[in-house]
Amino acid sequence: MSLGRVLIFIVSICLMSFNFNPDIAASEYISYYKDLAIVEMYRSGIPASITLAQGLHESNYGTSKLATEANNHFGIKCKTYWTGRTYYHKDDDFNKKGQLIESCFRAYESDIDSYIDRSNYLMQTERYKALFDYDKTAYSDWAFGLKYCGYATDENYATKLIEKIEKYHLYKYDTSEDPFRQLIKN
Repeated sequence: MSLGRVLIFIVSICLMSFNFNPDIAASEYISYYKDLAIVEMYRSGIPASITLAQGLHESNYGTSKLATEANNHFGIKCKTYWTGRTYYHKDDDFNKKGQLIESCFRAYESDIDSYIDRSNYLMQTERYKALFDYDKTAYSDWAFGLKYCGYATDENYATKLIEKIEKYHLYKYDTSEDPFRQLIKN
């Protein structure tokens, strides 16, 4: 278990002991993952705001079982070509009888691997190629583009991402300097 996951897990347990406060959980999540989202933005072209908003949403602020047990912060399913570790839980897949069945999700060694694989998945999957025509500061276009390209089944997915971006001012990370390059300079 990575240090980040341990920290988020401890914060989550403390929050559950009282009342879960999504604003506190969001603040902790953003604080921990913002630099990784920015580094991935410079590597992939995907806005850091979109990455953070998706991470917050898909992982329930880092507290979902998928995030804590499989290090999967983005809800990425296995797909037929996936050869890595897997994690099963019920999501939105149904059998021929219309019964909800367990879905296969990718499982990662670390949360960093989840972030990298999600960027790679978007960059290497044909149906997402159009997203990369958008500017990295056009978070609304990216949010609606993700929904249009089929990233999520939730009809309100784009709106939920935009609400998180605006509520937590995640757009400010889309114009941040690359923290990796800052380390090299120092």
